[in-house]
Formats: sequence, C-alpha cells, structure tokens
Amino acid sequence: MMTTLAVENYRSLRQLVVPLGPLNVVTGANGSGKSSLYRALRLLADAARGGAVAALAREGGLGSTLWAGPEKPGGRQVARVEPVSLRLGFSGGRDDFGYALDLGLPSPTEPTMFGSDPDIKRESVWSGPVLRPAALLAERHNGAVRIRDTDGTWSHQRHPIRPYDSMLSEFADPRNAPEVLRLRDRIRSWRFYDHFRTDAAAPARGSHVGTRTPVLSHDGADLAAAVQTIREIGDREALEAAVDLAFPGSRLTVADHAGRFDLELRQPGLLRPLRAAELSDGTLRYLLLVAALLTPRPPELLVLNEPETSLHPDLLSPLAQLIAMAAARSQIIVVSHSRPLTHAVERLAAEHAPEVRTVELTKEHGQTRIVGQGLLDEPAWHWPKR
Repeated sequence: MMTTLAVENYRSLRQLVVPLGPLNVVTGANGSGKSSLYRALRLLADAARGGAVAALAREGGLGSTLWAGPEKPGGRQVARVEPVSLRLGFSGGRDDFGYALDLGLPSPTEPTMFGSDPDIKRESVWSGPVLRPAALLAERHNGAVRIRDTDGTWSHQRHPIRPYDSMLSEFADPRNAPEVLRLRDRIRSWRFYDHFRTDAAAPARGSHVGTRTPVLSHDGADLAAAVQTIREIGDREALEAAVDLAFPGSRLTVADHAGRFDLELRQPGLLRPLRAAELSDGTLRYLLLVAALLTPRPPELLVLNEPETSLHPDLLSPLAQLIAMAAARSQIIVVSHSRPLTHAVERLAAEHAPEVRTVELTKEHGQTRIVGQGLLDEPAWHWPKR
C-alpha cells in the first residue's frame, strides 16, 4: 500500500508530502489544488507506461505545469535561477517499494525540433518508506541506469537509456531487475475514473457487443457487460443491494440482443424497464460508479475524481457505502469537494475499512498546503539528488 505521496514544483504543489492510508478523501475549496494532486498521480502512472512526456505535452508542456511562484518562500525573484525540476514520488511501508522521478529541461547538445520535451534526469527505486543509499535497488542518472544484483552489490554494467524513456518501461527485467518489474506492474494496475460522460451520446448509453468485463473501461462503454460480469463471477448480492439502496425496489438487468448487451433498470410502478439511453445523468453516473467499485478484479489503487458530480444528494450515502466497502479490497483515493460525501465516507468507513484519512487542501500565497500539517507532521521523505 502507498503510504506517502510526494510532489514538488507541479502547478500549485510547490512542496507537498501527503500521508496516505487504506481509504483517503482529498478535499478542499475550489482552486485549492485537488485536481493538481489527482493529475500528479496520473502522471506517475503514465511514467510506468512510458507516457510521462506525452502526458505533460497534453497539459501544455513542462513550462505550463511548473510551479509559477518564487523558488524560495517569500522570494522576490523575477526569473528562475535554479535548474528546472518537476519531481514526483511515492513510497510504501517497511517491506514495500518506493519510486521517485525527476523531470527537467533537455541539454542543448544538438539541434532538434523537440527541444521543449522534458528529459528524465533522475529515477530511483528503493525498498522501505524512505530513500537511503543502502535501500536503493535501481537508479537512473541522466543517460544511464544501474541495477543492484541479487547479492546486494551494484552491477558493473551501466545501461544506456534515452532521455525521454523511463527505466520502469525499459528495464523491467524479471531476471536482472525483478523489483523494477514488480513495481512497474503494480503502478500499471492503478485505476482512475474521472468524470464519466453521461450526455446523450455517451458510450455508456449505447448498445455494445458483450464480453466478460471484470474491469470497467475508463469511458464506461462496457457498462452492461461489466454489470453482467459482476452478476456471474462477482458480488451479486452487493450489486443488488447498491441498486436497491439508491433506488428502492429497483433492480438491474442486462438484455442480450444477438450478442449486443443493453443495460436495463426495472423500477416499481413502471410497465417496462428503462434502458441506459433513458436514464438521468445522475442515475447513469451512479451505476457506472457501482460497476467500477464492485469490480471482481480489484486493483491495488483506485482513484476517483469528483465522483459526486451530477449525483442527487440522496445518492451520496449509498456511494459512500460502496467506497467504504471497496477500501477493504483496494487502496482508495477519492478527490472531492463535497462535504456531505466526505462526512458520509468518514461515518461509514468504520464498518468496512480499518482507517479513513481526510486530507484537506488549502492555498496560501498560491501554494497548496495540507490544513493542519506542520513541518514536523510531514512523513519522512528524501528526493534523489541530480
């Protein structure tokens, strides 16, 4: 389980070290940095797939995502002095792994039209909660990677690597670097659900060919297949309870039309079921979250970004119960500005999860901070040096 998340120089996250537990709710006012924290997590996941540079490009490039304030608190500088550095990292417990990534500007060595693409300057993989030289398992310094052998000594061979590739995607070797492989696969298993589409043309409203779907897709196009998969190999009782709690007396069914699946909601008092195309935005979004949280193949980490969007207040308590139940099988991070949802998760978590941690963000002088966290309250964290 991830116990610490660290971000430096990403948008308003000048220096943020976040303690995490099994169930986490990140909250705060609009503009406090919640979305930046969510994007930082996604950027870490993209690094394991070799897509960190492309992900930054979609946000406008490294220059658009860097902390825009002074490099030192209270500084009055008018230009950047220190080397450009965007750092992301996380760590687990004593018997777990940690990972850190440092992105910077490329060296002007040869002419290229890709001079704005960031380089990966440093990467480190270590064991335990804090980076220490003795705990290092693999590290990348600019254009080379070195890996610790199984006997604890460093390999004499330094492996070349391109400046825009991550060692997680290039050196995940089950024989020579099994820890890097395990860490990469764990990060790749993380799941993110962010603002499901519920408009008239939303993929979740259509009819699609049905195949076994233990993991709901990001756009929810396979909702009907995911629901049927839960009914057949997942927790069917939990599915029925989640629907009945939100819509008393109702139940979900899946219609099979020559291999194409349609989701139907049968409600008391109606002569026919309502298809997904007929459901309200809030009802459809709730059912998408049900399918995501009741997955028969729970991930190591599941991140929900503002799941309360377009939901009726009466649906927040059933959603909170689903989140609390899911935390018994996966580490959960919920990013939300809804106080009612936050309070409902805190109230219900004691029944299903060992711990709920509420992280409230605020912004001071343009910099995101955790409410109530002083310097002595931060988890221990060390960045790899360039």
